[in-house]
Amino acid sequence: MKDKTLVGIVIGSDSDLPIIQETVNILDYLGVGYDLTIASAHRSPGRVREWVQNMEKRGVEIFIAGAGGAAHLPGVIAAETIVPVIGIPMPTLYFNGQDSLLSIVQMPSGIPVAAVAVGKSGATNAGLFAAQMLGRKYENIAEALKKFRLELIQGVEKKAAKLEQLGIDKYIETM
Repeated sequence: MKDKTLVGIVIGSDSDLPIIQETVNILDYLGVGYDLTIASAHRSPGRVREWVQNMEKRGVEIFIAGAGGAAHLPGVIAAETIVPVIGIPMPTLYFNGQDSLLSIVQMPSGIPVAAVAVGKSGATNAGLFAAQMLGRKYENIAEALKKFRLELIQGVEKKAAKLEQLGIDKYIETM
């Protein structure tokens, strides 16, 4: 499905690019097509609305929005569409992203936004969660997810075998 845009990704600032790169990486790995842009709920609300409408016309099935601080971006997108929205709380200077997380999870009744962890792990999980939802419809995405999970299992088994072979001190030295 790499050739079809299924996920619309938006961040409020270019400073969020290093975090959202994790979402892009996992979607690329799983072969999920996406479109990425920068738009601000506060500084460019018209751009946000227009982008959401265009993405819907293109058949986007899930939105992912990364936002920091007040974190209104996922909520504004959710208010503009009935397509599922996943919010990624971005780390912030003063509150380490806790302000972003609380802003995203405190959406009013009737306008849901799914929230993931703050930062890079949340960005990875947002991509995985989107792929899981899409995998119910697209078999190639479901198969890519199964392969990914198998690789996770194999990675843990490899690390466990190495620890058993080397012991903790030598294992740590190799890290």
